Amino acid sequence: MQVVFVIPVFNEQETIAPLAEGIIAQMGARSHRIIFVNDGSTDDSWARIVKLREKHPNIDAIRLRRNFGKTIALTVGFAHAQGGIIVTMDADLQDDPREIPRMLVPIEEGGYDVVCGWKHRRHDPWHKTIPSRIYNAWIARTFKLPIHDVNTGFKAMRNTAVCGMPLYGDMHRLIPVFAASLGFRVTEIPVAHQPRRFGKSKYGFDRFGRGALDTITAAFLTKYGDAPGQYFGRMILFCGAMIVAVLLAAVVASLLVTFFLSSANYGEQLAMTAIILLMMLMSLVIVCVGTVGVGLGFVAELLLRRTPAPDPNRYIAEKHVG
Repeated sequence: MQVVFVIPVFNEQETIAPLAEGIIAQMGARSHRIIFVNDGSTDDSWARIVKLREKHPNIDAIRLRRNFGKTIALTVGFAHAQGGIIVTMDADLQDDPREIPRMLVPIEEGGYDVVCGWKHRRHDPWHKTIPSRIYNAWIARTFKLPIHDVNTGFKAMRNTAVCGMPLYGDMHRLIPVFAASLGFRVTEIPVAHQPRRFGKSKYGFDRFGRGALDTITAAFLTKYGDAPGQYFGRMILFCGAMIVAVLLAAVVASLLVTFFLSSANYGEQLAMTAIILLMMLMSLVIVCVGTVGVGLGFVAELLLRRTPAPDPNRYIAEKHVG
């Protein structure tokens, strides 16, 4: 079974050659290909990828028109992957090529479809590791997926589990979640994680917000994707319950105003009751409009997921494959 490596690259000129050599050394005589997807690098990454291809014919080089992000880069790579097993790795050399043989064992001998490389001892700063642990714990609890590091870039997957899976936004993080929801077997193994020796991280704090929103969307898609009417039914019941609660609160508020402001004249009591009721009604409108807005967003996500994915070649400026 041929193994295809899909590696997004963004300004990693120093690590491309060592990574390729490490992969080739670990694979030995086994059939494999390496697809480097240059995601709008501004350094010398593309030139070095092309030079590597001249030395190693099993390396494919794809250059995107601009920096589209990791999800699009992976999608383009998956579209060109013809092997039975696909391995994704980060291009910064923090994923150790020496772990590749171990990553393949659960698929080839254990019958699993997706294997995540759990970086149980990460060599990253605290502002990356702590939020990542919180995020992964949230994922495991929300989707009942016993994975410590769903966000890892080091994964081995059967082609059937990932190719054709619609990915957009930053959904590449949730490939194991979507695979598990489709009935594919997902597992993880602990892998070594190397300190970054060159360059710097390409991710900022904004990824945490995007990751949270993508997780909420994934929860909707996996739970209500085949029956969205159930979600909207619950949404209607929620709004109805809020209306009843506001009406009851208005009655209680009017009684409390009468009790605590018994010394005030009738006009003052009426004005205070009106103010409280107005605030409650405004809160109700905000909650209901927000709920409807979230629902419409989920519908848009559902339609986007059911719509045929655009041709990956639209993102490609140049490629040398085959």
